[in-house]
Order: sequence, then C-alpha cells, then structure tokens
Amino acid sequence: MIELLQLPFMQRALIAGVVLGVVLAYLGIFVTLRKMAFFSDGVAHAALAGAAIGLLTRVSPLLSALIFSMFLAALIYWLEKKSSLSSDSIIGIIFTSGMALGIVLLSLRRGYQPELIGYLFGNILAIRRQDLILIVVLSLLILAFIVTQKRKLTLLTLDREMAHMAGVHPDLYQLLLYVVLAAALVMGIRILGIILVSAVLILPVSSARLLSRSFKSLILWTIVISETVMIGGLFISYYLNLPSGAVIVLTGSAVFSLAFGANAFLRRKKMKSTRPAGRP
Repeated sequence: MIELLQLPFMQRALIAGVVLGVVLAYLGIFVTLRKMAFFSDGVAHAALAGAAIGLLTRVSPLLSALIFSMFLAALIYWLEKKSSLSSDSIIGIIFTSGMALGIVLLSLRRGYQPELIGYLFGNILAIRRQDLILIVVLSLLILAFIVTQKRKLTLLTLDREMAHMAGVHPDLYQLLLYVVLAAALVMGIRILGIILVSAVLILPVSSARLLSRSFKSLILWTIVISETVMIGGLFISYYLNLPSGAVIVLTGSAVFSLAFGANAFLRRKKMKSTRPAGRP
C-alpha cells in the first residue's frame, strides 16, 4: 500500500478521484431527481470533439474539452427555449454530432487510436500535473457553488413553480446547473472515460436512495458511497491490472446490488413485523 501511494500517477489519480467523487456525487442528486441522465450522457460524449480540438491545436485537451462542453450545455439550454423540439431530440443531435466530429478530428492526427481509446474508457496515467491543478480548482469552485446555492437548486429540482415563487430565477439556475454539470463530467472523463463517466453520477445516488430516509441523509450516503466506489475501484484496478474506469463503475454496480438487497431484506422484515397475528 505504501509503495502504491508513492507512485506519482496514483497520487494524482487518487486526489482527482477524491475531489471528483464529492462533486459528481452532489451533482448526481440533482441529475437523478431532475431526470437528466441523458443530458449528462450526451454532453460527455460530445466533449470528445473539444478534446480533439485541443490535441490538434496543441492546447490542453482537458481545457479545450471543458470550454467546448460548457458551450454545448449553453447551446442545449438555448435550443430548448427557442425551438419546439423535445430535450431528448436536442441532446441526441448534440450527442451524435459532437461524437462524430471528435472521431473525424482525431483521425486527422497520426496514431490517434490510443488517444481515442483513452478518452472513451479513461486512463489514470493520462492525468498530468496541470490537469490535476485544473481539476482541483474547478471542483472546489463547483462545490462552493453547490453548497451556497443548495436551497435554490433543491427548490428548482423539486418544484419549478415553487422555486419561482420563492424568488429563484428558474431559467438562470437551470442554465448554471447545465454548465456546471458539463464541466464536472469533462473532468471525470480523465479517470472514467466518456462512455462510463455518467454512471458515477447515477450509481452512488441510486444506491443512497435505497438506504436514506431524508434529503440530508441522501446527500451524506451519496458522498460516502461515491468516495468508496472511486477509491476502492482505483485500488482494485491497480492490483488486478484492469482498466480503472470500468472497475470503478463495476464497483459502483456491486455497491448498488448490496444496497438493493439490504433494502429488499429490510422491507420484507418490516412487512412481517406489521402483519396481523395469525395471518399467513
């Protein structure tokens, strides 16, 4: 364990995993309650074009993907407001177009296949010092936004009309949520990959909903499960020499299965205890 923690790439991966675990967990609550899973999937896939632009222009791929994905989030919001198309249709168009553009741009670069695979499935070795600094700084800014605006975001998530009556500007906060979520997803791509990153938004909060009885406990359980999944998955992937992103997601799936089993057991036990005496 000590030798493992002395490896620079693992140190960077763990720091990034711990910070992103909190950010993605917190955002995952709003994503699931607002049923935005397809939005997160679409923005993550379309971010490939932003990373490809960075590689071709010799700009940091993480930075270019961040800027590009936040632009796409704002574009999705604008199209939702200005067109009669459904959100699913708009996201589907952005999703496929961005992914296709990214693949075409990457194909212009010699030896693009390993880079494409790294972005699709994640690669802890790809986290450089400058990437880590950007991830930590942006994650802290996102966390500060979520914590200070938690009440408004919660009201918007639960009831848009109630949020408006409480003095919240629904359109502004919806746009901010889109942009912040896009930024967090792109940062998560460095560890989990484009295909798998949205799973870490969904799995921890889905497991936590089976174990919690209040919104406060939902937040706590989601963060604990997310950190357990991120750190545990990284260690397991290292010792078994397996892809880190896939192992993190499978660890999350295992935790969800345990939470589901525990929830089913407790519900069955409660039903037996409340059943009238003498009834089969």
